[in-house]
Amino acid sequence: MRLRLLAGVEATAPTDAELITTEELAKMLRVDPSSIRRWRTARPVQGPPFIQLSERVIMYSIEDVREWLVSRRTTPEAA
Repeated sequence: MRLRLLAGVEATAPTDAELITTEELAKMLRVDPSSIRRWRTARPVQGPPFIQLSERVIMYSIEDVREWLVSRRTTPEAA
């Protein structure tokens, strides 16, 4: 899907298959959805980047989640 922005600049938007809900993310990470919500509302934010479509609808890009997981990885040598 292509989005046309105000200045005539185009951006690629994630497709529906690339976006997941809070509940789907929680299932993927094997944590309770309340943990995801707590990470999102903590200051500073502790969880992966999110997209707030409305006051009640939050989505996560699979690519953002993957990058966040990589950034959280600790190798035994570095610990």
